[in-house]
Amino acid sequence: MLIISPSITLPESELVERFLRADGPGGQHVNRTESAVELRFDVIHSPSLPDEVRERLLARRDRRLTSEGVLVIQARRFRDQARNRDDVRERLIEIIRSVLIPPKKRLATKPTRASKERRLVGKQQRGKTKQNRSRKPDLE
Repeated sequence: MLIISPSITLPESELVERFLRADGPGGQHVNRTESAVELRFDVIHSPSLPDEVRERLLARRDRRLTSEGVLVIQARRFRDQARNRDDVRERLIEIIRSVLIPPKKRLATKPTRASKERRLVGKQQRGKTKQNRSRKPDLE
């Protein structure tokens, strides 16, 4: 059981782990052992997630989220399977925790009078600079 927060826990039955051979250096060892771990978590059909957390998780623009709403995380950082398993579970916990707190709504503000004046003065200066470029210099 993964404990995300005091109110959210994920049972092992919702997590699907697959073990694969890790790529990269490692000599003969890398060809024999399946140390890489792929964890799949079905976000859409999970009864453990509250609806608002599920919506925020699905709204994330994350390439690890498939079109069917399955979150796929791979871990191949370590050479042994147990450490990669722990790593992939920690990353899942971090992803879910990152959407627990709803984003703050933006408060609409108006520009100050001084900032409007600075903008207009800057526009006038740029306009004068461009006008001076097109004028012929006086040869007197």
